[in-house]
Amino acid sequence: MMMKKETILPFLRNIELFRNLTEEEFSVLLQSVREKYCDAGEMLFTENSPREDIFIIYEGNVELFKIDSYGTEFRLAVFGKGDFLGEGILDPESVHSTSARSVSKSVLLEVKRDFLSYNAGTALKVFANITGVVSRRMRNANSRILHTGAQYISGKTRVESDLLGEREVPFESYYGIQTLRAVENFNITGITLNFFPSLIEGLAMVKESAAEANHKLGLLEGNIKDAIVQSCREIRYGKFHNHFVVDVIQGGAGTSTNMNANEVIANRALKILGYNRGEYKYCNPNNHVNLSQSTNDAYPTAVKIALFNSNKNLVSVLTKLVESFRNKAMEFSHIIKMGRTQLQDAVPMTLGQEFEAYAVTLGEEIERLNQNAKLFLEINMGATAIGTGINTVPGYAELVVKYLRKITGLKLVLSSNLVEETQDTGAFVMYSSAVKRLAVKLSKICNDLRLLSSGPRAGINEINLPPRQPGSSIMPGKVNPVIPEVVNQIAFKVIGNDLTVTMASEAGQLELNVFEPVIVHSIFESVEMLINGMNTLRHRCIDGITANEERCRELVQNSIGLITALVPWIAYQDLNEIARDALENKRSVYSLVLEKGLLSKEKLDEILAPENMIRPVKLK
Repeated sequence: MMMKKETILPFLRNIELFRNLTEEEFSVLLQSVREKYCDAGEMLFTENSPREDIFIIYEGNVELFKIDSYGTEFRLAVFGKGDFLGEGILDPESVHSTSARSVSKSVLLEVKRDFLSYNAGTALKVFANITGVVSRRMRNANSRILHTGAQYISGKTRVESDLLGEREVPFESYYGIQTLRAVENFNITGITLNFFPSLIEGLAMVKESAAEANHKLGLLEGNIKDAIVQSCREIRYGKFHNHFVVDVIQGGAGTSTNMNANEVIANRALKILGYNRGEYKYCNPNNHVNLSQSTNDAYPTAVKIALFNSNKNLVSVLTKLVESFRNKAMEFSHIIKMGRTQLQDAVPMTLGQEFEAYAVTLGEEIERLNQNAKLFLEINMGATAIGTGINTVPGYAELVVKYLRKITGLKLVLSSNLVEETQDTGAFVMYSSAVKRLAVKLSKICNDLRLLSSGPRAGINEINLPPRQPGSSIMPGKVNPVIPEVVNQIAFKVIGNDLTVTMASEAGQLELNVFEPVIVHSIFESVEMLINGMNTLRHRCIDGITANEERCRELVQNSIGLITALVPWIAYQDLNEIARDALENKRSVYSLVLEKGLLSKEKLDEILAPENMIRPVKLK
């Protein structure tokens, strides 16, 4: 259904790209605009495709995403009504650096490149507006990479006050005075909240559910509730994350994180309501956004939601790694090699059995991770300060959890004892332990890969790892197993992080554990490193492993370990003599058994046939 021009024109006047256009220019723009109707999942453009249009969202939502070199899709942001994409059309030779897809049924206004050639003056105005948008987006991106100060657009400030007095806050920032103090106090790791988008999204979900519940209970006015909800949804869709600038590790049991969220949400809500940032009498971080909450229930609830969702990504990457090991197991199923115990020859097996064991042991961790992540579904929302629910009204806890279930799509449950739940960090200990267990197994496997590929001439050399970079600045021709080595190091860090979680959990006192920030940082860091490490291991190592089949067979034929297969047929003490003779005189077990007349050649060949040494067989 075509929209009327008198409906489109007022909408276009509010789009930043077309600021300062004349009535005549708007008339020409209106003629060049085409409506585009998209179903959920429909692509607008793909990465590396030519830029041809500017898309302005009239209804619905569009997500911007990117696919990394490992094929993993990352959502960058979700845009809604009044937002636009494709402003890079400024450069006629450029291509899209990302992909865009409609999240829901959407209506877009499509502006062709031709409009920019209508008039030089018009093009100059639009280009100037585009430049401002690109510049702002680059500043926001750089603020994560460089320093929080990089986001300041001007030298203007606004004055805010708190318990300790007044401070000047950067005018353009959505955070406020308490966040500013936290930035000054906690310059600890250099890793700020915006490094973990899932945590920011969890905070926004908690604040949105609280606003809905408070409004339903008559505690929050409708217009303020709507502004808070819109603000939270924008943050969930990836906007304003650059304003979450507090260091992840902080004193105060997470209060600085909670206030960073409260201030950003409140100031964004103020802009939605038509007020300036900092005009808190209209929407206050504490009185409205934090209504019926404490850091001690809002923060751990947000963390649990974020970790549950992060676990999905961790398990997805792990599942693909298991699949890669299983594919190699099938590829190597026919290759006989020596198994080893205590680094000594044991008995024959196939290289496929070795890789299948890796697939199975890692596959077990999928269940363990999911099992422990389910502990995060029990939350203390509504507990407020220590679990008594002070400053809430009857029914709030149940209602806020109901809204939170709807918003998150998770089967969240309210703890039966909020005092216990507020001080308990057992779920973090259990999940961290499961993450550590995965890391330990990965490290053991990487140890094996380094041993099995050792050489190439003076080592085991049963497999070849894909060469990824020269290995030495002094030894020509050397290539090191750098991918397993880096995964080993990730495992060491994860194991250390788990110890940190254990100590921080033990150090809690009375009704609250104030060390949750270091617990949160440790687990998020472990999960993030394992996701990246497993992706790297899979794509840059496992998928490219090849076998040295002749080398494997040679080691089997020359190994004393073959003698174990003869135990059911020749007395143990006789085999000891054969083994000693073989070692001392560099003879083969095969030739010595025949020489001593202990078995016929036919029977010996039958016993030592590869298929009879790698599985149980009948003895009679």
